[in-house]
Amino acid sequence: MLKDMFKKTYTLIDTKYKSPAKTDKPNIPEGLWRKCNKCRQPIYTEDVKNNYYICPKCKGYFRVHAYRRIEMIIDDGTFEEWNKTVEFSNPLNFPGYEKKVNAAKEKTKLNEAIVTGKGKIHGEPVVIGVCDARFLMSSTGHIVGDKITEAAERATKEKLPVVIFACSGGARMQEGIVSLMQMAKTSAALKRHHEAGQLFISVLTDPTTGGVTASFAMLGDIILAEPNALIGFAGPRVIEQTIGQKLPEGFQRSEFLVEHGFVDKIVKREEQKDTLAAILRMHKTGASEKVDMTAPVVDNHGRRSLDSGKTAWDTVLLSRKSDRPVATDYINAIFEDFMEFHGDRYLGDDGAIVGGIATFRGMPVTVIGQQKGKNTKENIKRNFGMPSPEGYRKALRLMKQAETFGRPIICFVDTPGAFCGLEAEERGQGEAIAKNLFEMASLTVPVLSIVIGEGGSGGALAMAVGNEVWMMENAIYSVLSPEGFASILWKDSKKAGEAAKVMKVTAKDLLDLKLIERIIYEDEPACQDNLELLAGEMSRAMTEFMAKFKGMTGEEIAEHRYQRFRRM
Repeated sequence: MLKDMFKKTYTLIDTKYKSPAKTDKPNIPEGLWRKCNKCRQPIYTEDVKNNYYICPKCKGYFRVHAYRRIEMIIDDGTFEEWNKTVEFSNPLNFPGYEKKVNAAKEKTKLNEAIVTGKGKIHGEPVVIGVCDARFLMSSTGHIVGDKITEAAERATKEKLPVVIFACSGGARMQEGIVSLMQMAKTSAALKRHHEAGQLFISVLTDPTTGGVTASFAMLGDIILAEPNALIGFAGPRVIEQTIGQKLPEGFQRSEFLVEHGFVDKIVKREEQKDTLAAILRMHKTGASEKVDMTAPVVDNHGRRSLDSGKTAWDTVLLSRKSDRPVATDYINAIFEDFMEFHGDRYLGDDGAIVGGIATFRGMPVTVIGQQKGKNTKENIKRNFGMPSPEGYRKALRLMKQAETFGRPIICFVDTPGAFCGLEAEERGQGEAIAKNLFEMASLTVPVLSIVIGEGGSGGALAMAVGNEVWMMENAIYSVLSPEGFASILWKDSKKAGEAAKVMKVTAKDLLDLKLIERIIYEDEPACQDNLELLAGEMSRAMTEFMAKFKGMTGEEIAEHRYQRFRRM
């Protein structure tokens, strides 16, 4: 009774003139705003759409529906969808499976977890497949496997490149062992596509896991990834539960995979169309045959005498000068559209080796360089230009890729020698160098190697099994350092100057011995001030080199290289 004594009551007048209730929630049309699932901040939906489905506040990536992705990547009006309607089947007669698939179809308006077809990217024809995570987490059942396999088969027949945007939770559990077989089926189709000399670009998006990671997603000739995408075979929760340990920050993310050698390049979503188009242009069939390599070249063989009073030791010191241009300086000065690729596909990405694809006077080429730093911080990152086994394996991977697509290879050699640390030996430094020598000997595309600084021992030779080897005037090329030579033979490293003379390490020495084909002269020791002049000299000489080998068959090119070393 007492509790109701002071309860407020309303008269009719109170009700009539009562102020409307205040609320903190504005009256917003449905769908106008949404909450970012990463930063939890409210964001304007239209801003997200106009920003490639990237949160404008935290820069987090939203998953993109298949058709939206196609709109972002494929030129307007060029997409032709394949296998849009596919009849459902339940290979294991799994209870409730059809109902689950039908619900996914209704929700997504898709017939399955991947959309495949043909279109153009900035005018370049391509076969494309895009996974859609809304459809049963884009798990791989036999229909998904069929669509990918048929797309690869048609691409092989029509001589077209393939681009697949992977996004998946892995195998489709309702199809059991049948789902597992799709890994082999799709891989086999892509193998035939590869053997036909056609390009496959795999783009990894969030998440790419399970059997998809262990099959078609990781088989790209070139593997790209979106920033911070989850990529791995076993999911992080499964790993944590199995090993009973907390995983490190960033584990299984795109950046982690680049560092560990499994992804060529991380590409922001807004740059993907341009990047894909550039790669497709550089892999276009017959691109090299259309390039004119008849431009006049200045022959510098007898331009002047090298008897300038320098001793061999003077040349050694010049080759090591900190202000000498490094590989990337020459790459950026000589080639157009250089796109760096990372990783050996086994273990890591070695900063002492840089490599990728570029164009030289319109001709697609593969460019690889041993890279020193320009300051202490850079030298630590580049390990002072001393490659590890994964660096040589990355170089070889890029060379074999060049051979597949008929691209000439240009190598810039600049190393005091291969890294000789404990971990390098554990990972097989000797085997990695030997494998490069073995495989480079039979490459069916022209290989040009230029020693731009130090050419130290087998670490240099692993990048110098070329059809021709050139040297900068103030570069050196030797069996080991003069200091090491003096220590071994004379037990006195202070006799390095005398060792340099008897070792015949200079460009003139090696030209006289017929161990190199050309000297790139330096009127002044190479530095940033005369980089453009030196790059122009190299470029003119490269034009002559390309023209020389342009008409040869692959077998003739390999035989030319074999005979070059056979004579030594």
